[in-house]
Amino acid sequence: MDHNQESDEEIGENQSIEEELGEKQSSGEEMSQNQSSDEELGEEMSQNQSSEEETEVEERPRWLNLERPRWLNLEGPRCIISDPAQPHYLIYRAKSETKYNCFSCGEKDVTWKKPYGDTHYDCTVCNLEFHDRCVDVPSKMIHPFHPQHPLSLIFLNNKTGVIVNTNFREFVNTLDPEQQYNFDLIDILKYLQTFDPNSNIIFDKCTWCRKDLRSWFYRCSICNFSLDFLCALKTPPLTIQNPKSHHHSLVLFPQPLSFPCYACGKSNMLEASYACYQCNYFVHETCVDLPRVMKITRHPHRLSHIPFHPAKLSSCRVCYKNVDVKYGQYSCSQEDCSYVVHSTCATHEKIWGGEELEWEPEESDQTEDYAPYKNMGGDLIEHFSHINHYLRLKKYDGIRDPKRQCRACIRPIMSHDFYNCIECDFFLHQVCANLPKKLDHALHRHPLFLVDSSGPNITCSACSRCSTGFKYICKEYGCRRDFQLDINCVLVPECLTHKGHEEHKNRRKTKHEEHLLFISTCYSDDEEFICQSCKKRVRGDHLHCTLCEYVLCYKCATIPNEIYYKYDENPRSLCFGKSGVDDSKDHDGDDHDGEDDDDGAVDSEDGVYWCEVCEKTLDPTVWFYTNKERCSTIHHECLFGDTTYMKSGHKFIDYRGMQVQVISNGSSSRPICCVCHHHCPHPVYLKFYMGSGTFMGDYCSISCLSDRVGSGTFMGGY
Repeated sequence: MDHNQESDEEIGENQSIEEELGEKQSSGEEMSQNQSSDEELGEEMSQNQSSEEETEVEERPRWLNLERPRWLNLEGPRCIISDPAQPHYLIYRAKSETKYNCFSCGEKDVTWKKPYGDTHYDCTVCNLEFHDRCVDVPSKMIHPFHPQHPLSLIFLNNKTGVIVNTNFREFVNTLDPEQQYNFDLIDILKYLQTFDPNSNIIFDKCTWCRKDLRSWFYRCSICNFSLDFLCALKTPPLTIQNPKSHHHSLVLFPQPLSFPCYACGKSNMLEASYACYQCNYFVHETCVDLPRVMKITRHPHRLSHIPFHPAKLSSCRVCYKNVDVKYGQYSCSQEDCSYVVHSTCATHEKIWGGEELEWEPEESDQTEDYAPYKNMGGDLIEHFSHINHYLRLKKYDGIRDPKRQCRACIRPIMSHDFYNCIECDFFLHQVCANLPKKLDHALHRHPLFLVDSSGPNITCSACSRCSTGFKYICKEYGCRRDFQLDINCVLVPECLTHKGHEEHKNRRKTKHEEHLLFISTCYSDDEEFICQSCKKRVRGDHLHCTLCEYVLCYKCATIPNEIYYKYDENPRSLCFGKSGVDDSKDHDGDDHDGEDDDDGAVDSEDGVYWCEVCEKTLDPTVWFYTNKERCSTIHHECLFGDTTYMKSGHKFIDYRGMQVQVISNGSSSRPICCVCHHHCPHPVYLKFYMGSGTFMGDYCSISCLSDRVGSGTFMGGY
């Protein structure tokens, strides 16, 4: 009985469970039906919404759907010195330079670049400006230069020497009562930044770069470690995996590197460095990814970076200073070539084009035709600058003819073999005719290409002279604007001896030392040198001697040692100055060393030299031309005007549509310059026309024309 009762109870329980499951299934079906109906309603609503949106999009102009540009967001980040209760918001400015110094870092120029350009913010309430990167300034940070403790952003009052945190109220409390009474935040902040830091303050130096701390900086309250704002902006990674310059991982060196970098051999205390303690290897952050294989225009072969050089001490072929064999450098990959360059010199932006060639195949220029002419048989050629006419090679016959002028260098045909067109008056020096159409030159990091027209600019980038002759131009996209070299500057070798340098060496009594002039690429536009010829300041490329610091600008280095003036039977010689020559003689007129004075100058009885052309006194320490037979001297500028390298018949069109014509100055014409009101003394003069064709006057030189119409006149030619 009991057993039957238990079975009946189990059957009842199973039936009740099945009934409950049935009810749940029915309810589930109803819910699913409701959900499906809801989904259908949702789909209908979404379709209606999408159709409405489509109609709205079609009705609205297309430009309204574009994303709002960043520069339209007038309300930018909060000014870091404003009261949080009453904040000031910065305004975005889409330009790189700031009117004043950045309030955060204290610098005006931007030291970093961004793909979309350099920008900054300003606060119109406080009249302050901030670099784009200096806006988001955290009040506390863990910096890679000091990872063991946090750094806090604090303010240094340079007047009182009080150091406080960045709380706005505490900042105001550091001011004296008069400043607090007449509270003008603009005047106070400008006033505080005009004072030099107090040297008695314990935190007056940045721990990393050792520069004076100004206004805002970061400090560790535990160990007094301080970072100025510019150093705090540097956030190098703590480790570098698989570096290019080393076979082990590198870790950040916790302090400035006080000894030379193993990759470049230079010491730079301001740069972050990395170390491999397993190999005792230390390297600058910028030297971690030095290119392994590269090519520069100063050498025809590829260069490879090596950790040391097994050979003896050699000199760098860029700066001509000694290369330490213990440190990294670039060496020629050819076995029989000993070309060596410093790592920093080879990778400088003015030397290297930025292309790494480790996995690139060797390219040969033999597949491309860079020959300047075609041999037509015999002594005839067809030059690329004179198509359809043949040129014949001739020997110089000793006859001076002013009409025979080389079209490439615009110098007269004298004492050199030359090519002459068999149909017209077209002349080329043999040396100029053989110049290749593609050239690697030490003055530029990209290959240069020869053109026979003056192009968009007639001014040489090395000597700043205007020339209507051939030019070598750079065709690299995004390179330095309008870089070009005239033929006279291209023909200057990378290493040379100059007679003016020899005279200078003899006066310094260093005759037995070998003094050479090298092409020096100026790394900074702020560097200035004094040319020993013209005594003018030189900025940029020049020639220099590493032993006696002798400097020549390209303009003086390319003037001829001899030149004919008008109808002289004998050429006038270039005198390299009289400085020190008279002092080296005894009263009897003999030299101390027993050698003759061969500087080419004409001795003056009263010690005063006069120019034959302008009839003004001549500085004997500046190079000038002399004629011993006629006992006369001439200024270099008077004999070599700024139109010397301009051939008659050329025309120029400036950016305003104005036209300039180069006219031959014959003995019967000699017009009067409308600026200096003197007769035009040089072989050519200039005629100036407005865009409408109205004649505006004659000019004797480029300088006179520039004084009247501006230097932008010489921006093009044909």
